[in-house]
Amino acid sequence: MTARPDIYEVYAIRYAQMKERTRRDNFIVPIDPHDGPMPMDYFVWLLKSKTRTILVDTGFSAETARNRQRELLRCPIEALAVLGVAPESVQDVVLTHLHYDHAGNLPKLPQARFHVQDAEMDYATGRCMCHGQLRHAYSVEDVVELVRKVYADRVVFHAGDAVLAPGVELMHIGGHTKGLQSVRVHTERGWVVLTSDASHYYENMFEERPFPIVFNVADMLAGHRRLMQAADSPAHIVPGHDPEVLARYPRLAGDAIGIACLHQPPH
Repeated sequence: MTARPDIYEVYAIRYAQMKERTRRDNFIVPIDPHDGPMPMDYFVWLLKSKTRTILVDTGFSAETARNRQRELLRCPIEALAVLGVAPESVQDVVLTHLHYDHAGNLPKLPQARFHVQDAEMDYATGRCMCHGQLRHAYSVEDVVELVRKVYADRVVFHAGDAVLAPGVELMHIGGHTKGLQSVRVHTERGWVVLTSDASHYYENMFEERPFPIVFNVADMLAGHRRLMQAADSPAHIVPGHDPEVLARYPRLAGDAIGIACLHQPPH
């Protein structure tokens, strides 16, 4: 008998930005000769039900922001306090993939179990990392820190799709990285899909214009279609880095940096 899904509140917490990015940076094939600005936001996502709190991704640190010249607006883990969540209370963290902007700050979550795909750990620690182009978006210190968590019995591996809890499903998509997973979550308005970097921007998915950092283009494109089928409607799809998310959704009152309430309908 399948357990009835819980209802979750879902929050997209902006913690960093990159204003200088342009359209040509965000598509494999430039779509027109007139380049223009297309900034990028960085998010982590918090899922809250009456009985469970789950964090999706952990962002990057101040040191990484300096090294990669990113504008850090706040520590993504400390930002949980805005939603009444203490870092030491977080029991489950989904790492959608292990790129530097999704898998840092692990020591700041002392009680958490980290959920990751077998394929992602294989990718991030195997022969593909012999290539500079493929390893550029990874931080070796973050990957090594996750390996330490494996040895401390604090990593849960998944081999494909999985149900993390009633109302929270992991979907192995690949494409952007070998083991990228997206998250399908049940809310008061239906099933919302957090694509993470399966689709950085709405335009990547809805216009079939793939993002250029990619392990397998065919898997990325197939993943877009699969995620569309998993969401209750196109308005239930939430891309991983699009500033438009904060424009489309109601924002949490009192937070100046930006937290979008994804369990509420978009404007």
